[in-house]
Amino acid sequence: MASIKRVLSTPDGDHFYVREGEKDCHTQYGVAKDVLKAKDGSKVVSNTGKEFFVFSPFYADIYKKIKRGAQIIPLKDIGLIVAETGIGKESVIVDAGAGSGALSCFLAHIAKEVVTYEIREDFMEIVKKNISFLGLKNIMIKHKNIYEGIDEKNVDVVTLDVPEPWKAIDSAADALKAGGFLVAYCPTIPQTADFVNAIHDNTRFTHIKTVEVIEREWEVAGRKVRPKSTSIGHSGILSFCRKLQ
Repeated sequence: MASIKRVLSTPDGDHFYVREGEKDCHTQYGVAKDVLKAKDGSKVVSNTGKEFFVFSPFYADIYKKIKRGAQIIPLKDIGLIVAETGIGKESVIVDAGAGSGALSCFLAHIAKEVVTYEIREDFMEIVKKNISFLGLKNIMIKHKNIYEGIDEKNVDVVTLDVPEPWKAIDSAADALKAGGFLVAYCPTIPQTADFVNAIHDNTRFTHIKTVEVIEREWEVAGRKVRPKSTSIGHSGILSFCRKLQ
């Protein structure tokens, strides 16, 4: 996967990306030429007269272009995981299953170290490509079933996006330090109920809360202020737990 070298933004908020090896940007507004030479904040004009502003990509720009195989956890849910667990530059995280690597790669950008577990080799190949594409050096992918145990010990956070997360509770308990967080992401209510009820029966954990994040974007144009007709509704349900002992 070729890395992204430049971002072109219109005054209306449309964004376009120029990858390594390209020099022109082809859009529905025409072609902007020699954009790799443009300085950050400079303005270029396409052959149809459309204005673009050019700048170097941020991590968020590059992240949006990762390769997808399995359905990924959206940013609205990743943001809550980071906020509720306080993940930062000293955090060590275990994640399973890797899927396309969206969660583990985003967390690796802000954490000290991330280890992600995956049992499907085709998904592992996608994750490896995304790790390379994003230039991450602090993430490791393991071909292992997390239900069978976690190699790492004394970790700060364990995140689960697996079909039966209740089967990984004991593995997480052995890996987490006291006070560490266990987060389960489930697409359905039955999975959520089975996980949370299993947590209630486990003396090593306490259940903090189970929530769903609904994102509703608003259109603002002068005095016309209203929700957009499309929104990001249900994606998954997050359950936050904390290891007691």
